[in-house]
Amino acid sequence: MAKATTRLAVLGLGTMGRAMAGSALRAGIPTVVWNRDNAVARPFAERGAKVALTAADAVLEVDVAITMVTDGQAVMSIALDLGMLEALPTGAVWAQMGTIGIEATETIASMLVERRPDVVFIDAPVSGSKVPAEQGKLTIFASGPDEAQQRVELVFAAIGDRTLWVGPVGTGSRMKLVNNTLLAFGAEGVANSLALAHRLGLETRQVLDAFEGGPLMSPWEAGKFRRIETGDFSPEFPLALALKDVHLALDHAGSERFAVLAALAQEWEQIVEQGFGDEDVTVVTRILQG
Repeated sequence: MAKATTRLAVLGLGTMGRAMAGSALRAGIPTVVWNRDNAVARPFAERGAKVALTAADAVLEVDVAITMVTDGQAVMSIALDLGMLEALPTGAVWAQMGTIGIEATETIASMLVERRPDVVFIDAPVSGSKVPAEQGKLTIFASGPDEAQQRVELVFAAIGDRTLWVGPVGTGSRMKLVNNTLLAFGAEGVANSLALAHRLGLETRQVLDAFEGGPLMSPWEAGKFRRIETGDFSPEFPLALALKDVHLALDHAGSERFAVLAALAQEWEQIVEQGFGDEDVTVVTRILQG
């Protein structure tokens, strides 16, 4: 059964990790935070979190540990080089929630079978950007053993409003790549259609008024149109991270068969090389319209 009080550690306090830790604290979950740059973690002490100086210290007494970092290499560094894996208590659940791809996820799962079979591993990447994360409204694509579901229920309910258990470890990462491929095409559709509108002399507001609420524009797309209208390209989902996920998808899909996705990746690579990787995916609109 899920514990009445689940002790949580969040390792990695980028945009998403900070939001997850904040949601857990609002829900009253005792939370330890750790980040490579301790200056990012220290403000959480004022919000009631324990701030750990090392990744190993962060997990010493927890029931659930979340890693939320950029890629598989970073996860492995935390687990091995920084001692998290060895320090996890027997019976703890490790929820790997960053988008690191299928191969890295399965490598980590195999490592736990060999080194820490007493730790339960969950592959649970999330769908949602900065604002849903801050509101505790992420969608979680969880995959792993049935025994883990109740044990992470309190934590997942705090950081997300929808948890889908999609199968054994690795299935969550597969679903996330499908999710982010759809997102990539949605973002590219917004960029191309709005850049074309601008080149044709139409204003963003005209396009939004014409299509908002209709079958061709989702609430997500409408939100992107409104941000573009105000010139707000601050990162909800940074272009460089979106491109990373497209590359992860292409690793399995193949660039020749998925030529349109490969072309999108090539376009985004050029924009990132121009220095726009830290801005939101909607920055593609600005580049296309010239």
